[in-house]
Amino acid sequence: MKICSLLPSATEIVYSLGLGDCLAGVTHECDYPPQAASLPVVTSSNVVDSAASSAEIHRQVSQSRFSGISIYQLDEEALVKADPGLILTQQLCDVCAVSYGDVKEAVRRLPGDRPILSLEPHNVEGIMETIRRVSESAGVPERGQAFCQGLQERIEKTRERAQEASREPQRVLALEWLDPPFYGGHWVPEMIAWAGGRDGLGRPGRPSSQVTWDEVAAYDPQVIVLMPCGFEVERTCQEFEALSLPRQWEGLSAVQDGQVYAVNASAYFSRPGPRVVDGLELLAEILHPQLFPRRSPPDAWRSLSPSLIKN
Repeated sequence: MKICSLLPSATEIVYSLGLGDCLAGVTHECDYPPQAASLPVVTSSNVVDSAASSAEIHRQVSQSRFSGISIYQLDEEALVKADPGLILTQQLCDVCAVSYGDVKEAVRRLPGDRPILSLEPHNVEGIMETIRRVSESAGVPERGQAFCQGLQERIEKTRERAQEASREPQRVLALEWLDPPFYGGHWVPEMIAWAGGRDGLGRPGRPSSQVTWDEVAAYDPQVIVLMPCGFEVERTCQEFEALSLPRQWEGLSAVQDGQVYAVNASAYFSRPGPRVVDGLELLAEILHPQLFPRRSPPDAWRSLSPSLIKN
């Protein structure tokens, strides 16, 4: 079966199931595993300049939504050439992928039956379910079951170990966007809880939402994790350094104690795929270093220097 993935997370799932050779088309953002970057690309960005500042990206996305302009464009000619027997996409977020309506319209023009599998995870269990659904649709259900079992064992091991922490869970703020600030949503709050923290702003299973700095100050997080959607550590640090921080910033407990971290959100938090389990283990390293010696790669997360935190 030839598969076309219209989501970076779906591409990762396909490879994790040992089906990489079946991929006939991917998105312009599919960069993991590295061999995905050599596959035919069937999408492009219509609006957003990825090199723009956080504030400018937010403005462009908001304007395109208000105007009804699709953020991503599907290359129908490339889709026809890929000739997929299975298309993986989603309806959850138009910021993350080609519009579901555009996909249905394009597939309608292809001959024969071309199943479209819409992946809609809202939490970690939903991510597991998408892995199982992809494996079933591709005819290898046993691979999905085995792979999810391995992921679940790692989750439980981390949860159980985090419970050994002697102190009360620290108040954690996950910032999914920096300018304007958004707190993390969907699977992020439960990842924080399982890693031994407490997310007092995010709502498990619900979308991320804009938050005011007054609300952040009232919450007074003890740990701040910067995870702008789609950004890696270096880009996050650059964006943070360019921010005009509000007056409330320096009074936050996390800032006073030097507990501000940048993570590779693109790899471990933004995409609802297998690597969210790596993200969980990464959070445990940050929150409980005495229980979780660092095993994540050097580019997975970074503690921000005091001079940068208080810029």
